[in-house]
Amino acid sequence: MTWTIAYYSARVREDVEKLPGGILASYFRLVETMEVHGANLRMPHSRAMGDGLFELRPKGPEGIGRVFYCTQVEQRIVVLHSFTKKTQETPDSELRIARRRMKEVRNYG
Repeated sequence: MTWTIAYYSARVREDVEKLPGGILASYFRLVETMEVHGANLRMPHSRAMGDGLFELRPKGPEGIGRVFYCTQVEQRIVVLHSFTKKTQETPDSELRIARRRMKEVRNYG
C-alpha cells in the first residue's frame, strides 16, 4: 500500500514549491521514497524532532532546506512547514510553527 502526501494548506504547498531548484529536486526524491516505503526515513534524510514531528532534510547546491511533517492513520504524511536553513540550529520560531500546525492536524484531522 502506498503512502499519501498531503499539505497542511495550499500556502504550505506553495512555500515548498518556492524552495530553490536543487533543494526542491531533493525534496521530491525524498517524497517519492516516502510514498513507496513510508515515513520511516532515517538520517541523513529525515530526523525525528519529538512527539511525532519529523523534519525532511533536502539538500541542493543552493543550500539546505527543512520540511516538517507528521503522519496520520491510514498511511498519510502531512507536510506542515518548510524553510531554507541559514543557520546551524533550526530556529525555534520555525519549530513552533510546525508544532502548532501538527497539533491542529491531530485535533481536527
